[in-house]
Amino acid sequence: MNQATRTNPLHRWIGLAGCVATGSAIAATGPQSAGLEEVVVTSQFRDSVQLETPTSISVFDEKAMRARGAGHLEQLLNLAPNVNFSTGASRGRFVQIRGIGERSQFIDPVNPSVGLIIDGIDFTGLGLAADTLDMDRVEILRGPQGTVYGANALAGLITMTSNAPSAEPVAKVSAEAAQYGSHALSAVTSGPLTDRLGYRIAAQNRQSDGYVENRYLGRDDTQNIDESTLRGKLRYRASDDLQLDFTLLHFDMDNGYDAFSLDNSRHTLSDQPGRDTQKTLAGALSSRWTGSDLFTLESVFSAADSDTEYGYDEDWTYVGFHPDEYSSTDNYRRDRDNLSADIRFVSTEESRLFRDSTGWVAGVYLRREEESLVRNASFRSQFDTDNAALYGQLTAALGDRFNLVTGLRLEQREADYADSLSVARKTDENLWGGNITLEYNRSENTLVYATLSRGYKAGGVNGRIISASAGNPQIGSDVFEFDTEQMLNYELGLKGAWLDNRLQAQVAAFYQDRSDVQAKQSIFNPDDFSFDDFLANAAGGQTTGVEAEANYLATEKLRLFAAAGWLNAEFQDFASSSHVDARNDYTGAVSPLDLDGRDLAHAPNYQFFTGAEYALAANLALRLEVEGKDDFYFSNSHNEKSTAYELLNARLTYSGDNWDLSLWGRNLTDEVYYTRGFYFSNQFGNNPANGYAPEAYYQLGEPRIAGISGSYTF
Repeated sequence: MNQATRTNPLHRWIGLAGCVATGSAIAATGPQSAGLEEVVVTSQFRDSVQLETPTSISVFDEKAMRARGAGHLEQLLNLAPNVNFSTGASRGRFVQIRGIGERSQFIDPVNPSVGLIIDGIDFTGLGLAADTLDMDRVEILRGPQGTVYGANALAGLITMTSNAPSAEPVAKVSAEAAQYGSHALSAVTSGPLTDRLGYRIAAQNRQSDGYVENRYLGRDDTQNIDESTLRGKLRYRASDDLQLDFTLLHFDMDNGYDAFSLDNSRHTLSDQPGRDTQKTLAGALSSRWTGSDLFTLESVFSAADSDTEYGYDEDWTYVGFHPDEYSSTDNYRRDRDNLSADIRFVSTEESRLFRDSTGWVAGVYLRREEESLVRNASFRSQFDTDNAALYGQLTAALGDRFNLVTGLRLEQREADYADSLSVARKTDENLWGGNITLEYNRSENTLVYATLSRGYKAGGVNGRIISASAGNPQIGSDVFEFDTEQMLNYELGLKGAWLDNRLQAQVAAFYQDRSDVQAKQSIFNPDDFSFDDFLANAAGGQTTGVEAEANYLATEKLRLFAAAGWLNAEFQDFASSSHVDARNDYTGAVSPLDLDGRDLAHAPNYQFFTGAEYALAANLALRLEVEGKDDFYFSNSHNEKSTAYELLNARLTYSGDNWDLSLWGRNLTDEVYYTRGFYFSNQFGNNPANGYAPEAYYQLGEPRIAGISGSYTF
């Protein structure tokens, strides 16, 4: 088994030393003598300035994404404190916030912990679509969003908003080329069609051979990236009071999946490499009507049809590799359709309540999703959910410096599950969440806030496990269903801008108390040498942490930025049933793994991001970054951990009047690090050559890679 090489300890010292503040809200690619730009948050009920928004949130605008060279959401996640991701696929499309979030999806339907909204369309659980083409901003909200979003945002919410049609004609082309056969080409055009109608169209194709060599097949593209994105927008000003926005999205992601090898290297032996694909056609209609003196009416109607395929070679080798071998593949085809409607009334100055002291928001939300699954052409399931919610928020001024914000969401959720094993279950739940926040405006540029918020995650049915239990004596009827999870979040924060707006910073400390924690389990089935996965409820969990971000314009030529998170996320009173004794006869006797007081999976105790941008000349800027995170457990089923790591990135950009050119490199020290891991603890490994001895297996992160990118604006 290969061990990760370590970088110079100086890199870690530099990173930690820079984490006295953080800069996820990086407003520009170069310093500005007039101070830092103001960052706007659009994911709340009302647009607001980031430093005046009483919640822990990271915002990345278009300039920040370009400076980072981020082509996908996964390349932004390490910039936000206490945000992690797992791969086990072609990309890091499973997100964890403050230690909470799914790490994979196989046979059973999943109730997500982190919501994902792209241009008003619900892509929760479909992270492969999180392309950053022509994005205006990405916002990552940490903590339960029980008022704003509801059942699928227990841990937090990610919203991605692309650029709107421009008032003036504009066209832009961009290109990128890098090692490992990586290249991308995109084009954007925008402008007015009439006095009242504007358009914007963006298209992109991104390809890469990937970082794996399949030595059995003699190929270097079995872990490839092949992604096409088409985004179109129309903005119609129907009248002075009514604005309509139409959005159309088409994604065609046709990626390979061949990530694991028996020796934990980038050299695989699979004879049937897998796939990780998504094809989506989606659209949204947004409206804003200001024709009343008493309220503004806002609405979003969206629809999305997504077909996905996820498959892999289970034995990671080829037929003939060893006399005691087995040969197996696993494949999941999902068709997911969802419809949603969100309609809200937002108060005006004329309709404020309680002697003009209180603004209000009231809304209704409807969502229907249908998910059909075919596994290996032999197992089928259908999972349909209906959500209906009423929500509201009051913002009351308590004097000149204090505001009290209260929010409440009442949600009803119905779920209907059926499969080809004659399992059928229906659930019906009434859920609620909300928040109480006290704001203190200590000065014009400083906000202190304290929040108590409640989030929830719907319960459900372990569909196939009900039938599987007939062949697995380790599975009892007590795990056929799992309960709703709730969480109380206590948060204290400070935000502000100082030194003539040359320093912007925010820090938050939080404590989260979870009950009926939904934890994934897995039990070995001796009948067919497979694993039966299911969700079970732990008694509870506690999370304590601190998050900090800052952006400092040190001089007219030098800007410093940093982000840091410390996290202690633990189970309480929970013994995992996933740990199984090793037996030569593989009877699979259960020996519970005591997780009481252990950290949650994918919840590193610390992570950081820090760097600097320096203007070497009027048109030439150098950007250096160091990012890193502590080791973390891969799973709740075993105690295998990743290794701590630090990555060094650099970017040199020359900007002309209407063009720019960048030379860049990521992971310049070629650090070996892991983004997903498995350990068949005390069961069996996956290598017949050593008698299937228990071993750990890892998916490796991106190696050192260098490239060139540029753009031209007409």
